[in-house]
Amino acid sequence: MRIPVQIDESSAEPLYHQIETQLRSLIISGNIAEGTLLPSIREFAGDLKCSVITVRRVYQDLENEGLLRTRQGTGTFVSHVGDGAREGFKLETVQKALEAAAETGWSVQYDEAELVALFRDIVKRKYGGRKAEGES
Repeated sequence: MRIPVQIDESSAEPLYHQIETQLRSLIISGNIAEGTLLPSIREFAGDLKCSVITVRRVYQDLENEGLLRTRQGTGTFVSHVGDGAREGFKLETVQKALEAAAETGWSVQYDEAELVALFRDIVKRKYGGRKAEGES
């Protein structure tokens, strides 16, 4: 299976973090289904043109989070992610991104009102005024 992970070599973000964040998002969103056999560490590292150690770290971190499970001699599989856990992971992922954005805004001296207005503008542009599920 080819995992759609893109590496930005010009990014200051560490390589393992780029891979881990994208793989976690693919699992949490259901784009990689429960029970899916992931590529071997060597194969995935070859696809990404990175170190085997980097991919091993990603797999171990996601296994520690309960998103992956490894069966000796069989491979690494996507674990069952219940709805409650999925919502928790989604919340945590978005919360971390927003905290980083708020920190960046603060570092360039945006105030709270400016950040909120900017966020609303971005959401409007991204979603084009569509209502969230369950909204009327």
